Amino acid sequence: MTETARDISRLIIRVSIGGVQIAHGAQKLFGWFGGHGLQGTGAYLESQGFRPGRQSALAAGLGEAAGGALFALGLATPAGGAAIVGTMGVAAAVHAPQGFFATEGGMEYPAVLALMAGALTLIGPGNISLDQLLGGQLDRPWMRAAALAAAAAALAAVLTKRQRALAEQAALADQETSA
Repeated sequence: MTETARDISRLIIRVSIGGVQIAHGAQKLFGWFGGHGLQGTGAYLESQGFRPGRQSALAAGLGEAAGGALFALGLATPAGGAAIVGTMGVAAAVHAPQGFFATEGGMEYPAVLALMAGALTLIGPGNISLDQLLGGQLDRPWMRAAALAAAAAALAAVLTKRQRALAEQAALADQETSA
């Protein structure tokens, strides 16, 4: 495969994943594309253990929309890729109880998006990118690994906080049932 073919492939992957993320973010932030906006998404996230729900919806929407835009453009690719890995990692965890396959509401789709974004972040955006045009100032190899490590740490922190909230919610429900 030629270097040009590799660069075109990276561009297609970046724009595809980035575009999907922008649309997902717009659903959460503005209610576009059949989404529920901050209010509806916030209520859902609150029910899933993400507190406060509205702020969680804002963070998820911004992470998806801004991360997706950066990724699609190949601009600050480590930051954009890390945002996608983080938000899709959380989404995969939320969908995991329904199993693997997306047809059953499972984690398949967000997991694939997270893994593909992470892999492309590690190898870089290619020559058809704003990062390349800027001489790699916002995309150094060490930044790629550091950004993905930070995304993994943030993902672990968010999921730990969620788990605590769900445990508290279950304890309250048990108290109400026994009262």
